[in-house]
Amino acid sequence: MEDARRLLHGKKAALFDMDGTLVDSMWIWRQIDIDFLGQRGLPMPDTLQASIEGMSFSETARYFKETFRLPESEEEIKAVWNEMAREKYCTKVPLKPGAKAFLQELKKRGFLTAICTSNSRELIDMAIKARGIGGEIDYVVTACEVNAGKPAPDIYLHAAQVLGVAFEECIVFEDIPAGLLAGKRAGMTVCAVEDAYSAYCMEEKRRLADFVIRDFRELLQ
Repeated sequence: MEDARRLLHGKKAALFDMDGTLVDSMWIWRQIDIDFLGQRGLPMPDTLQASIEGMSFSETARYFKETFRLPESEEEIKAVWNEMAREKYCTKVPLKPGAKAFLQELKKRGFLTAICTSNSRELIDMAIKARGIGGEIDYVVTACEVNAGKPAPDIYLHAAQVLGVAFEECIVFEDIPAGLLAGKRAGMTVCAVEDAYSAYCMEEKRRLADFVIRDFRELLQ
């Protein structure tokens, strides 16, 4: 695998997943799933996280409603999740090491940047504001705003089109296999970012990715 420090050569745009990539937040969602289902007298299946990986917020709500036969509407389910996560995204979700400095370096070098996330618009806007990175991000799109969530390439193709760059001029940063696959299917270079939550599938991430980094500090050396 090529030196990760060369991954920006020939690129004009950097596209980032949010949870587990730019911010350390994946731990929140496992607990929310446990609490949400527990409040309804339901155990959390061991396979749940693998089943919903990469789905948009809306797709996940639909999956929960159908799988667990919930009486709430999909919109009501999403509203509950937003409420459960709101305070955590404002105060307890830190940026990954080196993330802000790397975003600032990209802007200095004239790169366009986008966040392409499966999370809700409300929570992502909160996290961006709370972490003070709004000035480093040119565009934000959620998987609810395109036809299909990851591993479909829609979200990354959409971001490239909005930014006005060719697909091959984009580098995608992702922490889970579904996201890496979405970037590859979009014809883009992909970089896997290590995250404790997805450590169990690190070999698959290495297989899918063009580059692998521990964190963004490697790209500032």
